[in-house]
Amino acid sequence: MAVSADGLPTLPPIPEIPSIKPVNTVKMGDAQSFQEVQLDIPIADGPFKPNWESIESNYPGTPQWLREAKIGFWVHFGPQAAGESGDWYARNLYKQGHKAYHNHVRRYGHPSEMGYKDVLHTWNPSKLNPDVLTSLYKEAGARFLMIQGVHHDNYDLWNSKYQPWNSVNVGPKRDLLREWVNACCKHNMHYGVTFHHEYTWWWWQTAFGADKTGPNAGVPYDGHLTMKDGKGKWWEGLDPRRLYGIDLREYESVEEKAYTDWNAPNDGIFTRHLDYAKWYATQWALRIMDVTDNYDPDFIYTDGITQGPFVGNGTSTGYKCNAMQTVLADYYNRTLQRRGEVNTFSIIKFKKPTNGAVNTAEFAFPDTINTSQSWIREAPVGDWFYSPGFTYDAATLVRFIIEAVSRDGNVALNIPMRPDGSIEKACEEMLKNLGKWLDINGQAIYGSRAWTTLGEGDIVDGKLKTMPGGNITKIHADFPYTSRDIRFTIGKDGLLYIFTMNTPKAKEKLCIKCMALGKQKISDVTLLGHNGKIEWQQTAEGLSIVCPQSLPCPYALTFCVK
Repeated sequence: MAVSADGLPTLPPIPEIPSIKPVNTVKMGDAQSFQEVQLDIPIADGPFKPNWESIESNYPGTPQWLREAKIGFWVHFGPQAAGESGDWYARNLYKQGHKAYHNHVRRYGHPSEMGYKDVLHTWNPSKLNPDVLTSLYKEAGARFLMIQGVHHDNYDLWNSKYQPWNSVNVGPKRDLLREWVNACCKHNMHYGVTFHHEYTWWWWQTAFGADKTGPNAGVPYDGHLTMKDGKGKWWEGLDPRRLYGIDLREYESVEEKAYTDWNAPNDGIFTRHLDYAKWYATQWALRIMDVTDNYDPDFIYTDGITQGPFVGNGTSTGYKCNAMQTVLADYYNRTLQRRGEVNTFSIIKFKKPTNGAVNTAEFAFPDTINTSQSWIREAPVGDWFYSPGFTYDAATLVRFIIEAVSRDGNVALNIPMRPDGSIEKACEEMLKNLGKWLDINGQAIYGSRAWTTLGEGDIVDGKLKTMPGGNITKIHADFPYTSRDIRFTIGKDGLLYIFTMNTPKAKEKLCIKCMALGKQKISDVTLLGHNGKIEWQQTAEGLSIVCPQSLPCPYALTFCVK
């Protein structure tokens, strides 16, 4: 592969695409028997080679700063916020009858004429100020940011070398990633960049459909447009295939799954499009390498529900190759060259314990303490993209954080931004209140690890009662925690901390049963944020604590045990 003057490889043009066959007439190739393709992408010099054996043997372990930081905020923001329809607006606007479709038609027009490309053209987050927001997020307790580089919509939010559909060329004419990186550097905040474009090629298949009823029935949506169609229009010179991909609906299940809420097509290989698949995987990798080279992130993140991108099943269906290994080897070698050590990491969502990769838990908390690998509990406040009517509740965020750190996890919370880049006043108040709670109780959170016991309290279906998974909504704000629900951490100072998952009443007596006489000797109990003595006694029934008349903070109390 040729290398350009800036040292990065040159992306070849899109290969010739086979003529389209009728929908749902081609079987997917067998992924298990398909041999993993080794991409010929040059990488930075160093000990890491583009295979898992080399990566695992050379990686020194997850950097300590992640445990120290504990709390991060997602910047899951981009032009899909413009639809005010929640997550996956770009895909759903092509589903006749969907809320996103109706919102889009009302705002922009019919997607056969005014599709997502036109959303990009008009999107202008004029009130987005990464410096101000990063300062607010730090005040709220965040110690790292997860900044979206590209979502499934395939639109790069930086001055992309490999994707002309980017925020400098189309839309706001701003390098949004650079603005966030500069803000993080100014406020001494760790930052990573997230990439969600692996399964863009099947995700975008709705754009190749058409209305089934009404005056526009059968009129193709704008995914069918070609570069020639742009002559004389605002997007002249831009290839729609670089945004929407190509029509893959000939493969069995592709169209059917496109109209589900989020399901991927069946496992397999797009065997009639192997040249395109290799090109597609190559440009996927090069776009990440462009960011690691030019924006020097502390970590990177790839989306999916399988054991890595391009493994031929689940969200990674369609192709098998070593694109992920290539990216990681280049990233870690580049880090070593620049920093003299590998103090970065890569989040490969839901990947089993692997040296060189950090995992996430998006859908729910683990049932028990999980020390098998570093992991981050991620969730959005409201939804991953903005929609009106979200619930902003600081108490919920406090309890969410406690649930994660008591299991030895970290936290990444998405803070929803409106289309113009601002946040709602109620959201700002929520963040400030969270910061006030962490000012008092942070020593039990930052740098902490799980104790031998997760917690105690009410048991539901054989498990410790825990808030549900999913997006953080009013359901979570109303979740019935009581002062009987207890969680634990060991702080960076080596002391044991006890959290109440609700605010006890003044003079209420708590009993922590797992700390009864004979299990461990206790010399003192204090309450963070409270200057007076705490009345306590260790008995055969447990550690008895009487809450003071005046409580130091709302939401949850933290006791320190010596």
